Amino acid sequence: MFSTYREDSQVSRLVRGELTVGECDPEVAEVLALGAEAERASEGWFSMRYQGGRLDPTGIVKGWAAERAARVIAAAGVNGVSVNGGGDVQLLGVPGPDRPWRVGVSDPLRPGGLAAVVSAAGADELAVATSGTVERGAHIVDPRTGRPAVTDLVAVTVVAPRLTWADCWATAAFAMGSRDGLRWLESIPDVEALLITAGDEVRCTGGLARRLG
Repeated sequence: MFSTYREDSQVSRLVRGELTVGECDPEVAEVLALGAEAERASEGWFSMRYQGGRLDPTGIVKGWAAERAARVIAAAGVNGVSVNGGGDVQLLGVPGPDRPWRVGVSDPLRPGGLAAVVSAAGADELAVATSGTVERGAHIVDPRTGRPAVTDLVAVTVVAPRLTWADCWATAAFAMGSRDGLRWLESIPDVEALLITAGDEVRCTGGLARRLG
């Protein structure tokens, strides 16, 4: 439905003007509305269109789809749900009595190592999402220039209740850079984050410590 590579996907047909949003499945309108909300909240640092270009909702679809899958599974009666979408995780419930979920955050500068372990203790729902350059190279675009974002960061990990937003906020904060990204993330309620620079400097939001286990 959302592929920008398949010519027959609804998003591709929407871009070509062969469909209207109203003629697409309802999920398309839902995702476009979420993307517009993310763009407003990030003051344009997250965008489904950069430099006024072609519509590309893939930056929000992965987190939204993984979160949606987790909620479908939980609604079916599963008590402890963990859905991993390309390294970004949505957690619902608990895996067992007195046993919270724990999510390892890869160290971008030390392959095979962990930069932190996030605990979901005390939370009915928690998401952990990372944006960076280690796995996929310079794929995060500065929406103002349409070119790869040039920042001092190698990774941003965001912890929030919903993966839809954790994924978006990690991407936006990476594009902002460590100083502005950290300040912006600090302003968002119920969001914590870990930022790692190319110089191996670790910066984090004030409340992150309560999520580390």
